[in-house]
Order: sequence, then structure tokens, then C-alpha cells
Amino acid sequence: MPDITLTTLVLLCLAAAAAGWIDAVVGGGGLLLLPALLLGLPNVPAAHVLGTNKAVAIVGTSGAAVTFLRKAPVRVGLAVRVGLMALAGSMTGAFFAAGISSEVLRPVIMVVLLGVAAFVLLRPSFGTAAAGDGADRPVTRARVVTAIVLVGGGIGFYDGLFGPGTGTFLVLALSAVLHLDLVTASATAKIVNVCTNAGALAMFAYQGTVLWQLAAVMAVFNLAGGMIGARMALSRGSGFVRAVLLTVVFSLVAKLGFDQWNA
Repeated sequence: MPDITLTTLVLLCLAAAAAGWIDAVVGGGGLLLLPALLLGLPNVPAAHVLGTNKAVAIVGTSGAAVTFLRKAPVRVGLAVRVGLMALAGSMTGAFFAAGISSEVLRPVIMVVLLGVAAFVLLRPSFGTAAAGDGADRPVTRARVVTAIVLVGGGIGFYDGLFGPGTGTFLVLALSAVLHLDLVTASATAKIVNVCTNAGALAMFAYQGTVLWQLAAVMAVFNLAGGMIGARMALSRGSGFVRAVLLTVVFSLVAKLGFDQWNA
């Protein structure tokens, strides 16, 4: 456990719970969790922050995936195939992440945050479509291969290398490539995201860059947030969470920008 104050630990746990909730509903919980860890652990190397982030995120994502599997239509076989490619991609990305410094990581996260915010603002219907809108549309073999290689491998690599926004990117890509409605895409994305987190975490653990004690405490809150968020996604939709996500994104961009300016 790093030397942090009780106040910082409480704030990190609250961030973990909120990240699990956001990730389960619309994806992108890493947009909150990873910057929160960077801000709360300013003297910890970036590789350790990334590794701890994965150890926390995999717990909440797994809980959300189980909740979705019980109530949402998911093509498990397809999700597993995409997930296995994503696992390999994330391990590769995590291997290269070991040499990244916080000074490089912070502006990259800011760009990703702004990109996601712009997409959400320009697409007001994102995350609000009713389940079943595209469930019956045919999916060609070419689209399946595209999903496995580009969605699994490409986004998996990104998740291992950086991570923030992976859940959102998976939902968007799976919906576009496989004609899935957003609820089904979100449920499928959780299975794939568990695989990307597992691959990256395995590499970070091998490199010894995981703060296990801190991760264990935060993971409890992330799991609770993820399971609550999954239930809300199935019952209430994500219009409210969309507004919360935008608020969080712009707040974090402002804070990271301030830190970068004073660095």
C-alpha cells in the first residue's frame, strides 16, 4: 500500500465505485478511474498506476458482465472469440506500457477524454436506443472477422497500453460492426472488456507493477458500482448517466490540464 492519506483513500474508493457504475452503463469507467489514480498517486510511476487500475477494473467489469449475462441477450460464442483476440492485444499493449511516464500519459488521456466528450455531444442519441433495434439484422462473416481482428485486437491493444474509454469504444465498435443494439453491445462489451483487463493485468503482474493492497480495497467499491450500474442500464437506460459522464469528463480535463500546465 503506498503512503497515502485516509482522505485520498476514501476519494479513490468513491472514484472506483463511480467508475464501475459508469463503465457498466455506458462504458468508459477508466475515464474516471485512471485519472483519479494519477491525481491521487502523483509520485507513483505510471506503470504501477496502470497496473493497479487494471486490478481494480477487472473486478467491477466481471460483476457487470455476470449481471448482464443473466438478463440481456448476448452472443457468448462471438463475445469469447473477440475477447480472446482482445486478451492477446491487451497483453501486447501492456508490455509496451511499462516504459510510459506520467508526463506522456496525462496529455494522451486529455485528448481521449475530449474525443469521447465530442462524440457524446454530437450524438445525443448515444446510449439511449431501445434494446432489440438491430438484434435481427444479419451479420456477415466479414463483419465477424472485422470484429475479432480490429475490435478485439485493436481496442485490446489500446486498453493494455492506455485504457481510458475502452468500454465506450467497445460499445460503439460492436454496435457499428455487428449491428447490435446498445444494450446487447454493452453486455457483449463487458465480456470482451474482462478479457482485455485480464490480459493487461497478467502482464502488469508479471512485471511487478500492481499495488495489490490498494487495488483490493478499491475493487470492492468498483464491484458494487458495476453491479448497480448494470442493473440501471437494463431498467432505466443511460440518458442520465450520459450527462454525468460529460460532467466528469470535462472536470477531469480541466484538472489534468491544470496539472499539465504547472508540471
